[in-house]
Amino acid sequence: MLKGFFDKFKGKKNVQENVQNEEINEEINEEINEEINEEIQDFSDEAAEDREALEEVSVSDSVDTLDINEIQADDVIKFEEEKSEEAQSKEIDEQAQEAELFEEIAEKTEEKPLEKQSFFSKLAAGLSKTKSAITDRVDSVLGAFKAVDEELFEELEEALIMADIGVDTSLYIIGELRTRAKKENIKEASELKSVLKEIIKDILKGTDNEMHIENKPSVIMVIGVNGVGKTTSIGKLAKSYVSEGKKVILAAGDTFRAAAIDQLEIWAERSGADIVKHTEGSDPSAVVFDAIKAAQARNADVVICDTAGRLHNKKHLMDELAKTSRVIERETGRAPDEFLLVLDGSTGQNALIQAKEFALVSPISGVILTKLDGTAKGGVVIALAREQGIGVKLIGVGEGADDLQKFDPEQFADAIF
Repeated sequence: MLKGFFDKFKGKKNVQENVQNEEINEEINEEINEEINEEIQDFSDEAAEDREALEEVSVSDSVDTLDINEIQADDVIKFEEEKSEEAQSKEIDEQAQEAELFEEIAEKTEEKPLEKQSFFSKLAAGLSKTKSAITDRVDSVLGAFKAVDEELFEELEEALIMADIGVDTSLYIIGELRTRAKKENIKEASELKSVLKEIIKDILKGTDNEMHIENKPSVIMVIGVNGVGKTTSIGKLAKSYVSEGKKVILAAGDTFRAAAIDQLEIWAERSGADIVKHTEGSDPSAVVFDAIKAAQARNADVVICDTAGRLHNKKHLMDELAKTSRVIERETGRAPDEFLLVLDGSTGQNALIQAKEFALVSPISGVILTKLDGTAKGGVVIALAREQGIGVKLIGVGEGADDLQKFDPEQFADAIF
């Protein structure tokens, strides 16, 4: 019975404790919820403050960015301005340097005339094939030998003959080379090239290479076979003298070839020279006579006489040439001041044969050698000087009106070697 009472009392106590626990739990939950709500509110307030701060920072950053962009833009403008000033300064310096360079070139040009520079450059270019024909063969022989012996001289002799210098002239050159090599005690084959060059220079300088037009009027007779460039050479020579301030008269003495008079008339117009002409088939001597009379009346400096393209094996044409020469001597009191033979440089040894034949009937004072810019046979210049004693006075190194140049023996040898 007592046990039952205690069980009943315990049951009531548990119920009471459960009720108390629920009340406590409710109070605890309320307190927890209040704390949570307060924390949430605090968190929300802090978040709002953070958002406001972030917005302020963002605006500040934007302003800073704008400031930076403005600064960068200013820097770029300043840099471009500095760069532009530097470029202008550099351009001014370059212009000043160019001006100094032009002044320096002008000074050098005054010291060394442009004509001489132009001559050598044109000569070197025009003689490129001749240079190859001579120098390449010589270099090939000298490169194959070390010691100077008889076999070397024989090989060099053959090389010169093959370069259109001719047999007789080649034999003479090699004979001189032997003598000088022995005298100077030359042992190395390579040392012979400079000696060879000097021998050729000596041959060329042994002839008269100057034009003589001191008299007034000076009369120049120009002869040569058809096709060698005779009339063209006359026109270029006339242009050269007119450019020097001389008064020139051309005598159209080639009355046999069709259109020869018209061709010379065109050159007279181009060069600024006067021309005296008759009809085709007229007496050449009569044309030259009238040209000399016109020159004396007009106070001309030079008379250049064209002649028919005479073949060296046509006797009657040679006789006509002699007749014209007599007319000149009768009217001026002297023989022609210059008796120039025009030869085609590309014909090589055939040009030498023509020179020999013309020399039998005409006192040739010099040669105009044409078409040197397109041939490898320019070595005939050396043969003309050695075998005929005839100096080359003018050479054609191009198609232009200014490409007929005075011949310089030393520069010719320099251009070859």
